[in-house]
Amino acid sequence: MHFAKLHTPSQIQLNQHGHLKHFVTIEGLSKETLTQILDTAETFINENNQLITSPVLEGKTVMNLFFENSTRTRTTFEAAAKRLSANVLNIDIARSSTSKGETLRDTLWNLQAMAADIFVVRHSSSGAAHFIAKDVCPTVAIINAGDGRHAHPTQAMLDMLTIRRETKKSFGELSVAIIGDIKHSRVARSDVAALQTLGCRDIRVIAPNTLLPYGFEEYGSEVRLFNNMDEGVKDCDVIMTLRIQNERIDSPALASQLEFHKMYGLNDARLALAKPDCIVMHPGPMNRGVEITSKIADGSQAVILNQVTNGIAVRMAVLALSMQGQLQEQGLIDSIAL
Repeated sequence: MHFAKLHTPSQIQLNQHGHLKHFVTIEGLSKETLTQILDTAETFINENNQLITSPVLEGKTVMNLFFENSTRTRTTFEAAAKRLSANVLNIDIARSSTSKGETLRDTLWNLQAMAADIFVVRHSSSGAAHFIAKDVCPTVAIINAGDGRHAHPTQAMLDMLTIRRETKKSFGELSVAIIGDIKHSRVARSDVAALQTLGCRDIRVIAPNTLLPYGFEEYGSEVRLFNNMDEGVKDCDVIMTLRIQNERIDSPALASQLEFHKMYGLNDARLALAKPDCIVMHPGPMNRGVEITSKIADGSQAVILNQVTNGIAVRMAVLALSMQGQLQEQGLIDSIAL
């Protein structure tokens, strides 16, 4: 995998007024747009840290189109849409007409004709969400729920919301370490892009050479690569551990799970090298005893379950903003006000 930036022109994601109408990647979006997503997500969490409900999408239809398996992402998108009072349809792609030879384009056009307002799309091909937003269904709000190894923008934004809420620091003050299977991770790509856009100047990527991507130097001097785990986590404010993908565990990229845990697993000794108030994150699903010990995953510094809750709030924000951006683009509303 080449980790060079894969740009998406901002006009694909933004309407003529500069407001979000699709959300397919972090890259190309401004700090102001990302901050708006975070600020909007905050409005869906009350003073007791509980999610609220809103009628913002009442009468609208959200279709979850998952061409790849997912439990956490699909479920949280469904929960987010229902909390916004939308109608939600989960399309069983494995049993759709694409399995009978119908093209993806025709399948999407038929779904659009069923009065769909938003497609939440997960696909194994990098760039699929961009293709749908630009060339297939531009008047349907397209939300990328993960495309190949390219991007997972809502995961990045829920990570940013978690960091903002838990550290209580500006992004420019933070040192953030991302550890694990960087090479195959769309989460890592999107997290790095979001951190950079929001002003983080100390981003550390930690992995063996076989799990590091090519082209990472294009992200600039604020992103540093480490092979040594202890050096990489020293004095960090945030540690993100990534899943070691079991489907690749027998490949030459990784000797064994045991060897990886010995060299790169997050344990008590390594966490102690970070700042005392360092938070520990993981996008899930976790391989306990591989990238992280159970003691740390369940410990006081872990904010992994908070990430799940924040994920619903962020996905509510993205669904609401993109729908209103589409309506504004089509001249059906004058301005966006949640």
